Amino acid sequence: MRSGGKRGAKEGGPGGHKLEKSSSVDQTESSDGRLVAALRLAMVSGVGPKTRRALLDHFGSEEAVLAAAPSDLRAVPGVGPKLTGRIAAARHEIDAEGEIALCRQHGIAILVDTDEGYPAILGQIHDPPGVLFVRGGLKPADAMAIGIVGTRHPTQYGLRQAERLAGSLARAGLTVVSGLARGIDAAAHRGALAAGGRTLAVLASGVLTIYPPEHEPLAGQIASCGALLSESPPRAEPLAGMFPQRNRIISGLALGVIVVEAGQSSGALITARHAMEQGREVFAVPGRIEDRSSRGCHQLIRDGAKLVQSPEDVLEELGPLFRPATRENGQTVRHPAELLLNELEQQVLAAIGGEATSIDALVAQTGLSVPQILSTVSVLEMRRVIRRLSGTTVARV
Repeated sequence: MRSGGKRGAKEGGPGGHKLEKSSSVDQTESSDGRLVAALRLAMVSGVGPKTRRALLDHFGSEEAVLAAAPSDLRAVPGVGPKLTGRIAAARHEIDAEGEIALCRQHGIAILVDTDEGYPAILGQIHDPPGVLFVRGGLKPADAMAIGIVGTRHPTQYGLRQAERLAGSLARAGLTVVSGLARGIDAAAHRGALAAGGRTLAVLASGVLTIYPPEHEPLAGQIASCGALLSESPPRAEPLAGMFPQRNRIISGLALGVIVVEAGQSSGALITARHAMEQGREVFAVPGRIEDRSSRGCHQLIRDGAKLVQSPEDVLEELGPLFRPATRENGQTVRHPAELLLNELEQQVLAAIGGEATSIDALVAQTGLSVPQILSTVSVLEMRRVIRRLSGTTVARV
């Protein structure tokens, strides 16, 4: 289920992420005046993503915004007298240099939305965070990400499904994105970690202030095998209003979002709504009809979300959103379902071109028997990575 949103036009890998590594505050950025100005503006109370965009469109840079006269600031839509005063006072009252030093001390990267390491797909939503704090590291593999969210009060069934899907999709090569909350979020992170995969946690607090506090060990594991991300300064406390706001980042980082158990007023439905607005796929796991925790998922399915029973349901649906990526072994992946192929299936797929390829040609090129080729071709066709042109010829999708 998709609607609206901006689809990736920036250069980069699958899903529109840029593939460069996150920049570090230990580099020249730490003394860069623009980083100081960008961070200072981001820390002004009342300057959210939309107001920040309006200010930058009007003045051209963060430095120019902070140096602007109050009369000029008030000319920007949405900037009233109180916000004008806070922006004018920011140079003297906000210690951006201190925040940068704190980040350097704890190995936290600060990404401005114009940095090469900033996830490009996130930058394409209508209200991207101007600054991201990253504890851990972003990698090219995170370009292929799936969000998994759900209720904080799950059933055992919901926990099993979240862990199962997260683990299977992580083994398939996708990065799992969630919000580190109790319940389904934590199960998704743990499922990805148990599978040896990558996972990203988007926080409503700062990346050094873990909420809920009992997830501190889990947060440490995520930072070691992925990253903790927030648009709030590292020691910021979790404010109620930040939870729905961070949900747009969860969906913004992913090609799609899976909802596993959600009541009719669950915050997971906010993430699903963001996903639809951003043009992402929305998936939902069905549950028992009498369970209150499944009502939100059933509502999503009724409204057009993709019903999920297996990882294949997700990978096949993500195909149109996927951009070709290069594996570590040099192979080019054109469709997410290719991530599920075994060695034999990859060998046969590599021998199939975009034009008609005969079964005899596959036998000659691979050295496999006709029965092996036919059975493997059936699997590839089922995965929708090839199409059958006739009884004896196939081609890549």
